[in-house]
Amino acid sequence: MKRIVQPILVLLLVLCACQSGSNSITILNGEEVTSLSTNKTIPSEVLAEANIALGVNDRLLYLGSSIPLDKTLPDARSFTLTVRRAVALTVITSGGQQTIQTSALTVSQALAEAGYTLYAGDRLDPPAETPITGPLSVTYQAGREIVVTLDGTQVRVHSAADTVGQALSEAGIPLVGLDYTVPPEAAPLPEDNQIRVVRVVESVALTQKTIPFITRTELSADLEIDQQALIQGGEPGLAIARLRTRSEDGVQVSQQSENESVARPPQDRIMGIGTKIVIRTTTVDGVTIEYWRALNLLATSYSPCRSATPDGSCMNGTSSGLPVQHGVVAMVYSWYLLFGKEHIYIPGYGEAVVGDVGGVGSHYWIDLAYKDEDYVGWAEFTTVYFLTPVPANVADTYILP
Repeated sequence: MKRIVQPILVLLLVLCACQSGSNSITILNGEEVTSLSTNKTIPSEVLAEANIALGVNDRLLYLGSSIPLDKTLPDARSFTLTVRRAVALTVITSGGQQTIQTSALTVSQALAEAGYTLYAGDRLDPPAETPITGPLSVTYQAGREIVVTLDGTQVRVHSAADTVGQALSEAGIPLVGLDYTVPPEAAPLPEDNQIRVVRVVESVALTQKTIPFITRTELSADLEIDQQALIQGGEPGLAIARLRTRSEDGVQVSQQSENESVARPPQDRIMGIGTKIVIRTTTVDGVTIEYWRALNLLATSYSPCRSATPDGSCMNGTSSGLPVQHGVVAMVYSWYLLFGKEHIYIPGYGEAVVGDVGGVGSHYWIDLAYKDEDYVGWAEFTTVYFLTPVPANVADTYILP
């Protein structure tokens, strides 16, 4: 009995010793699954033992990562290896297209292995993280370096955007409020690769402005004709406006007033012009006269040959047809239209009729007619009395021209 047990124990020990050096390996090769127990730890040897060949662009994966074929497998008792076969990847660029064979896991990995240098601003369709599960076409638009000037500094970004605004958005450079860019946001990326972001700040302040009052006249029946008096004092008004100030990159570029509103309107200054007719009696040069108006006028004098016509001849008539003689006076044309044929009294000259047009300059002027032989020179201010009756057109004379 002892002789039989001893050989069996020895055999069991030998079998255990043989199995203690083996690894359990499962190989996934597409839809094929191969399992084997081997003491080999080099992937190329394991594949050879499983009679599995890899193409030049195929790769072997362990735990989702590519492993070298000539390196020892990690220390473990069991492994699951995956054979990833290469597929066709067509890369379409602005310069044409290229087809590569790749067993990379993602688009970005395949392009990087094919020698493409990818930047965050490059355009890939489908995206870089897209897994490769079979033949695939990828559109690749390489970006270019853009220099963005903003806030006094320069930032370099890589972009393949279609417009300036897209490039800034992808680079995380926001436009705030009224900010704008040169070139404009909707413009394509500039040929010189330069973009300027202009920071715009607008501030609004309330301002006050004085509104001047105006002076106007009103006829007043409470005042005697030719008298003036203040009826209402003038007061300036007040306007409030918004003053908008615009600054670009810290420099003021404009300032304008807008939305002006009147907080207090101005009050006109009103001067009253008298229209009351008062008939008065006075004695002048020993003569009692009745008058309705008295004006202080500059009196001058003329006679037929002292007021020669342009051709040098003497003046023999007046505008009214009366002869140039004592008792006829001239006024400027606008006054002649108002007072023509009216009777007046001039101290030192006597009663006269307004019958001629003459004079220049001030309207407050009267020219006294004489004959050449009784001429008296005048050049002084004097009171001129307008005799009754009051003319029918008196209302036209309230405000003298």
